Amino acid sequence: MNGKIKILIADDHTIVRIGLTALLGAEKDFEVVGEAKNGLEAVKSAKALHPDVIVMDLVMPKKNGIDATAEILEALPTTKILVLTSFGTSDGIAHALQAGAVGAVMKTADDGALVSAIRKVMRGERVISPEIKRLLNEDPPVPELSSRQKEILAAITSGRSNKEIASDLGIRKDSVEDYLRTLFSKLGASNRTEAVAISLRKHLLKI
Repeated sequence: MNGKIKILIADDHTIVRIGLTALLGAEKDFEVVGEAKNGLEAVKSAKALHPDVIVMDLVMPKKNGIDATAEILEALPTTKILVLTSFGTSDGIAHALQAGAVGAVMKTADDGALVSAIRKVMRGERVISPEIKRLLNEDPPVPELSSRQKEILAAITSGRSNKEIASDLGIRKDSVEDYLRTLFSKLGASNRTEAVAISLRKHLLKI
């Protein structure tokens, strides 16, 4: 045991992984023990390598960073997961924190901010960068949507009528209307147009 902080990097961009490996590997008390290019690999690598800290991107193929965070922490509850993202809305970040991530840093932050954040989470601190705190305050996250609500949101985003949605999903038209009322309430929207605009701005159907 060398006493170093073992770090796993999960990001779907090769150049980001290379850069982070070089940056973090240069710290005497850090050891990058692995890399993952998607959420499925992140879960598999975490279970195999038992890292102390995982630097986790949010938007990745096969499994997003939120779901990967929840699955990893179920198996390895003492692992510290630090979100590193360029994602421009509060929702993904908030949901990752709800899933158990102990910190979040924007990719636009300087190198020292990430290094410092890793050391802080290892000391048991919660680290939210100032940019993310401001984002969470200015753009409050939408409450978690159910699978059916996401289906209906996708349908109205593609221009389907209530009658068409009911037919597509095999439910009554008045049930669609009930779902829409709940959906609009969660989104803070007063109509379909606003709901679609919010869903596109917050990338609600992408993660």
